[in-house]
Amino acid sequence: MPARGFKNILLALGALVASLLAAAPVAANDIAQIKVLSGTVIIERGSQRLIGAPGTRLQQGDVLRTGIEGSVGVTFTDNTMMSAGPNSVLALDRYAFNSTTHEGRLDTTVRNGTLSVVSGKIAKQSPDAMTVKTPATILGVRGTEFFVQVDEPK
Repeated sequence: MPARGFKNILLALGALVASLLAAAPVAANDIAQIKVLSGTVIIERGSQRLIGAPGTRLQQGDVLRTGIEGSVGVTFTDNTMMSAGPNSVLALDRYAFNSTTHEGRLDTTVRNGTLSVVSGKIAKQSPDAMTVKTPATILGVRGTEFFVQVDEPK
């Protein structure tokens, strides 16, 4: 009898977890998700400072800061993938994506550090719809993969 009671408890816990996961809303303003990270990654969202972790959902306006040994890999809802290396500051300035037409807009700013990008559906649908700003220039994305490095001013 005790084994059967334990099994019922496990089944009940499993059902509870499944219902909580199913009820977890995906906010309409979630634009991307942290897939991988190493070291310290801070997300600045308005006046909040959040510790980044795999699975953390990102929103338009978020600023990602990696530490001295930090790195982060992010996937957007249009399947654009971005990776920022150590001591990087990446602002997610503007994002809009229509999953039916694949039209949208993706604008980011790299203030410092490195950024590697594999563009997704937005840039493939309309090459003018994605830009990466740096302190010295604005890059219009025409290809599907690129790398940007911004050094601190001396």
